[in-house]
Amino acid sequence: MKVASFNVNSLRARLAVVLAWLARHQPDILCVQETKVQDIDFPTDAFDETGYKYIFKGQKSYNGVAIFSKSEMAGVQFGFEEEPKDEPRLAKAEINGIATVNTYVPQGYSPESEKFEYKLKWFNRLLKFFEKNFKPSDPILWVGDFNIAPEPIDVYDPEGLLGHVCFHPEVHRVLNQVMKWGFLDVFRMHCSEPGQYTFWDYRLKGAFKRNLGWRLDHIMATKPLAEECTACYIDKEVRLVDRPSDHTPIIAEFDR
Repeated sequence: MKVASFNVNSLRARLAVVLAWLARHQPDILCVQETKVQDIDFPTDAFDETGYKYIFKGQKSYNGVAIFSKSEMAGVQFGFEEEPKDEPRLAKAEINGIATVNTYVPQGYSPESEKFEYKLKWFNRLLKFFEKNFKPSDPILWVGDFNIAPEPIDVYDPEGLLGHVCFHPEVHRVLNQVMKWGFLDVFRMHCSEPGQYTFWDYRLKGAFKRNLGWRLDHIMATKPLAEECTACYIDKEVRLVDRPSDHTPIIAEFDR
């Protein structure tokens, strides 16, 4: 089983890129974030031709999540069950007995802002979501753009960037709370090298060429599933195509 996560930074703008990537790599599951398209305008015709099943929830110009699967999906849910109602940032589906949770975590804007507090509270709500609906012994995939680089090796300048909303002690704290519930970082199970990134800021000149990046996109799995993970890697090639996203896919393979 091959699972991928990709922040596309506008699905319609990147439609040709995503379709070509799907056709080439044929993942069993693809979780997409930052689709930036309201549901009525989702490019269903294009994806109907791929043979993939899909679910989505979006809004105009911001946020948005989607899951594409070769197999049927059940138990579909968007967002958290409790108030407040959320932006389209979470999609869950049961696929071949695996709970797949696709998240686009709030970025946070600045540590002094209400948006940063919202980010921290969002993780607390996510932990409650897992506690209420699952057990750590369940096979669960938690993937997406977390807007967090977990460790110093996950950013190009750990000293200079410390305190950024995506590399801040408070976001590390709330991420670790969710991880301790029962998740393993399958990428780090297979790769301990620094300099492995999934995001390079458009605004930083030559960021990709100079590898000034962040590992913000993740595939986490509970222990029963993580033990079946045979590989996890980042596909940088798609960052070289015309009009690329500022993120690139991360892919995990499982022996099932």
